[in-house]
Amino acid sequence: MKKLRIVLITLLSIMMLGVIGQETQKQQLVIPLSNPDKPGFLELGGINCSINVTGYDGKEVIVVAYSKSGMTKISETKNGMKKINASSMSIEAEEKDNRIEISSGLSHEGINFEVKVPYNFSLELSTVNEGEIKVENVNGEISANNINGPITMNKVSGLVSASTINEDIIITFDKVTPDSPMAFSSLNGNIDISFPASIKANLKIKCDRGDILTDFDVELNKERKVNNETNKKGVYKVSVDEWVYGKINGGGPEYSFKNFNGDIVIRKK
Repeated sequence: MKKLRIVLITLLSIMMLGVIGQETQKQQLVIPLSNPDKPGFLELGGINCSINVTGYDGKEVIVVAYSKSGMTKISETKNGMKKINASSMSIEAEEKDNRIEISSGLSHEGINFEVKVPYNFSLELSTVNEGEIKVENVNGEISANNINGPITMNKVSGLVSASTINEDIIITFDKVTPDSPMAFSSLNGNIDISFPASIKANLKIKCDRGDILTDFDVELNKERKVNNETNKKGVYKVSVDEWVYGKINGGGPEYSFKNFNGDIVIRKK
């Protein structure tokens, strides 16, 4: 197993230099793959971080990380002492058989990750607290989860599972993996997905406080699904399913869309 570790700390030497503010330099990790001609997998998550992943014509994973605050500052206090607000972050990456796991320590300022991966790469991305997740030009299985931040993907191919709270999901597909289900969910934000016109899918949609919009020709299942069950105490319960079901181009794998407060837009590319 290859293991790379980088720890970035702004030291008190800036005080010796008499610097009032200094930009934190970007730090870079170059991670070689065990099998560079085969697809890979990246797992990256953190708190107070933003993640931007781009596919490129290369055989290494390149990670650039920097503090969101962007600089270290010295400020005066009431008693004449100087206070140094030092940016610091620690990042650790491990690679084995083309599987890369990147972890970061807690940073109060937050960390921005800019990552380049070979085109054929699967991703598992997550962040919490006002961070963004962006993906572009990647072909693979992509899982993205965000709390209090948006998810944006452009020119992706394969299959995607994406969920967020309090922000939008906007995804544009170049291609989809045939016969593979996908799921998209948001609590407070719009879900806006663009698919190739040729997709075949069974739609499963639930939108509590918003509109469902599409320019596909959707064959709707107009019958409400009724659920019947008897619990352990012998009580019989009947409920009507609140989901909307339909088919695109005759049907195919299930594409699930769930939103509480926002629109669901399914576009034909």
